[in-house]
Amino acid sequence: MTAALAMSEAGDARAAIRARVEAAGTSFYWAMRLLPERRRDAMFAIYAFCREVDDIADSAHEPAAKARDLDRWRDEIAALYAGRPASVIGQALLAPLAAFGLRREDFLAVIDGMAMDAMGPIRAPELATLDLYCDRVASAVGRLSVRAFGVATPAADQVARSLGRALQLTNILRDLAEDAARGRLYLPRELLAAEGIASREPAAVLADPAVPRVCEALAAIAEGHFAAARAAMAKCPRRPMRPAAVMGAVYRAILRRLRRRGWRDLEQEVALPKPVKLWLAIRHGLI
Repeated sequence: MTAALAMSEAGDARAAIRARVEAAGTSFYWAMRLLPERRRDAMFAIYAFCREVDDIADSAHEPAAKARDLDRWRDEIAALYAGRPASVIGQALLAPLAAFGLRREDFLAVIDGMAMDAMGPIRAPELATLDLYCDRVASAVGRLSVRAFGVATPAADQVARSLGRALQLTNILRDLAEDAARGRLYLPRELLAAEGIASREPAAVLADPAVPRVCEALAAIAEGHFAAARAAMAKCPRRPMRPAAVMGAVYRAILRRLRRRGWRDLEQEVALPKPVKLWLAIRHGLI
């Protein structure tokens, strides 16, 4: 392959990934836009990879089929690190891999986290299992992200660890009803047991009058992770970490709205209006 052809294919892959991310309407999009172009393209490719394996875990296929599809992505990550990716996403990741030192173990951790969902609905996991799940599906993404931002330091990895957990727990609390409809229940069994809830059936648990106290306890854990992320971020260079600061501000605002709404009417959607998101992006991303 000529150098010109390779550059053309890489450019086509980046354009395809960018279009995919824009079409997804993700709340991460505006935070990513704060980055310089090369780093933004890296984040778009990381997001597209995460979206692809997440879609496998959430599909209606049988667990065995999901496992095979996730194994294909493990093979693709191996091919990526050998310099021979076959997929558009893998091709879009080639340049960021070389430029920013993205680590193979973080990609594989994301796949392992999706496998936890794919092998059957998670129901009332132990706190340690929930923490491992959050590390794989969120904090590992953060570890890839901070390298794309340009900050590969222990403090940045601590931001990834804490902020990833905070964001994932916020997602869990926001999506309780939606997850229950899929047979999933991420509320940890220790917190359920502390309130006398023995059932593992999602609908029954969410109908229990004691479940608001469980949700508040999990929200407090999330708040602790937000605080730890802010403390670690203070040890990082500010400018490259702006996207992380924006995402932290957006999700902490969502968590606060969830707590104000309460945990009785879980079907009531909680979202940030666009002007609020814009203000948070300005406040934490530009000022």
